[in-house]
Order: sequence, then C-alpha cells, then structure tokens
Amino acid sequence: MDPKRILLIVGGGIAAYKSLELIRRIKKAGMDVRVVLTRAAQEFVTPLSAAALSGDKVYTDLFDLTDETEMGHIALSRQADLVVVAPATADLMAKAAQGLVNDLASTVLLATDKPVLMAPAMNVRMWHHAATQRNLAQLKADGVHFVGPEEGDMACGEFGLGRLAEPGDIFAAIENHLPKSGALNGRKVVITAGPTFEPLDPVRGLTNRSSGRQGYAIAERLAREGADVVLVSGPVSLDTPSGVRRVNVETALAMFDAVHAELPADVFIGVAAVADWRPREAAREKQKKTAEPEMTVTFVKNPDILEAVSKHLDLRPRVVIGFAAETGSLEDYARAKLASKGCDAIIANNVAEGVFGSAHNHATLLDLDGFTPIPGDTKMDVADFLAAYIQKKLS
Repeated sequence: MDPKRILLIVGGGIAAYKSLELIRRIKKAGMDVRVVLTRAAQEFVTPLSAAALSGDKVYTDLFDLTDETEMGHIALSRQADLVVVAPATADLMAKAAQGLVNDLASTVLLATDKPVLMAPAMNVRMWHHAATQRNLAQLKADGVHFVGPEEGDMACGEFGLGRLAEPGDIFAAIENHLPKSGALNGRKVVITAGPTFEPLDPVRGLTNRSSGRQGYAIAERLAREGADVVLVSGPVSLDTPSGVRRVNVETALAMFDAVHAELPADVFIGVAAVADWRPREAAREKQKKTAEPEMTVTFVKNPDILEAVSKHLDLRPRVVIGFAAETGSLEDYARAKLASKGCDAIIANNVAEGVFGSAHNHATLLDLDGFTPIPGDTKMDVADFLAAYIQKKLS
C-alpha cells in the first residue's frame, strides 16, 4: 500500500520545537510528511531542520513561483491524507474559523478538502478568551478535529490549559483520524477485554486476574488492518490502542448492555473474563467484621454475553469468536463451549500456566474443522493469527 501522507503546518510559538519530534515519529511509522512553516514558526524551527527530518522540501512562501508552477497551494492542500496543525496558534485558529487567508498556511487550510487535526498551543488566558472559544466552537462545527491542549506550566510562567499536547499524543491522534485502509477496512469489530467487577458493597467486590492484554492486543492488531474496532473493557491499567474506540464498563451486566448497544457488527470477539455470578444485592454500606464466623451471600447468574451474541438472530455478527480460559481438561471444555454457545470458533488457553497478567499465551483455535494450534507464544501472536483467520472467514 502507498504510505499515508501528512501535511504538517507548524505555527509560531515556543512549542514549535516539539514539531521536530512529531516529524520524526511520523517518518518512523512509515508515513510521508510535508511541512509548512509559518513566518513566525521559522523563529523557532529552521526550514533546514524540518527538511532534514522529513526528507522533503519545506514550504514557507505563498508567492514562491517555483512551487506554484510545480505543485501549487491547491495541490499541496489536497495531496495529503490528513492536514495537521501543530502547534495551532490563536492566530491560525482565528484565520481558519473565519476563512481568512494571508499566507501559505491559512491558504492551505481554506483550500483543503481533507480532514484537519489541530493541536492548540497558547497562553492560558488566550485559550480561555471568548474569541478563541468562539473560534474553537466554529472549527468543531466545521468538522475540524482537536487534540489537547493540556494543562501545565507555560513558558510565560503561568499555569493552566494551553500547553501543546505531547508529540506521542498528537501522533496517536493522527493515527486515529487517518482514513483507514487494510484488509478489514469498513468492517466493524466489537471486542470485550479484561475482568469484570461485581460489587459486594461500596468497597469490596468479586473480580479475577485478567489483565486485558490479550483483548487489547487483538484490538490493536485489527485496527491496523483498517477495522472499526470497539473495545468494551473492564477495569484495567492499559492505554487504549491507536485507532480503537474504548467503552469502559465495570460489571457483567454493564458489559452485556454495552456490547448489545454496538450491534450490528461484522465480528464479535469475547475475550473478557466475565464473572459467571454476581451477588443478588450489593450492600449499600461497607460490611463490617462481626463476631459471626460465617457470612452468607446469595449469588445469581450473570447473562452469557457470548451465547447471547451468537444466538442473536437479528443482529448476529458474521464471525463470533469466544475464549475459553481453563485450568484443566482444555479440549473437552472447548468442545463443550463451542457446542453450547453457538459461536464460530473458540480460542482455548490454559490460564493455570501464568497467562493472566503476562505478555505470553499458548492457545489453540477450535472450530468446525477441529483444533488448530496457534503458532508463537505471545498474545500478539494470537492477535496476528486471529487477524488472518477473520480475514479468511469474511472473504
């Protein structure tokens, strides 16, 4: 596939130096990047340094006749897959919101028909000024996307909102807003991941050791294939993969509702370690230790998410895959689960081998063709295998 093309407009301001790190990240990801420097930006970043990192000419002047002959500002604005403004100064935001043009950067923004992502950076009082907030609202209404600003100390000595988002966060936003392409482009995938938590009282609850890493690895891998991935996640300490929409839940009931709210979908993958049972009632106050040697809690069954999705005749995804996390008799339980749930495949793994919380996983896929050992020993290996399997099932 042709590499993604980014047009980076660098506005003037002390934060402009971060654009060099952003260029480096874009290039490292295998994307092409062309850079437009405003006159003010050149006080902080030289065209030579931006050109050295981007591997391409840097554009600065609207009235450069050579550029107008060879490319033109219209072509420059439309040959990119995404236009990124970082830092987006108050001046650039105002021009873009009002459709004003008096330099190359503002002309490109008015002429482009591609998605625009802005990363604002300015003094906290400038950011909160009514004029800036009006421009922000107008730009959002016009379809411009934003990342940041962040709160923190500023070069002017003040503290508050207005700091440029970090290059890593801007790059993640770039990946998220690029038009997707890949073998699963246009396919919606819903994935559950992590544990659930069933409260006994406002303080305590029942959960399990699932880290969510396997589900997050699958979400990341399928997003790279262009899928529209929705990750319904129990409570975990993991960052959301780039290009993935995350829905946070806590209980099995909340996960059940969140999954069904995302149907219809092309693919459902139930990776989460969902609690089979929940207390009939959670106490409203913390349960204190008493003199009684025992405490009785009545449990009721949680709904079976995998079975409900598999047998949802109106909205059943074309491919439904479940996970069987067992501590013994792996093949027997996998066969029984495949038969009872009505899904297309089961990924069986032995969690007694330290799978929970680690990056490793030894797994086997079971479908109507029988057992297929998944090569490799990491959770990303499982994700790679599933990506190929799903592509074949959807073809």
